[in-house]
Amino acid sequence: MLKVKKVHANNDFTLFVELSDGRAGIFDVKPYLDKGVFTQLKDKDYFKQVKPFFCGIIWPNEQDLSADTIAHELKSNT
Repeated sequence: MLKVKKVHANNDFTLFVELSDGRAGIFDVKPYLDKGVFTQLKDKDYFKQVKPFFCGIIWPNEQDLSADTIAHELKSNT
């Protein structure tokens, strides 16, 4: 089962993510910022509170993204 090992929020509403299969890169959260519960992520201080959770990532008010979603849209960091 694919898991998020590490996640770090960047100032441009992207995340640096390391996955359990060894892949790492940038996940762009901007396409989600105008959708439902994700609008709260527009607050940069709140956005930076992201952390790995179960297999994906989560914020304090339970907005979450799965490792599979992140892997599908992950951009290489090179």
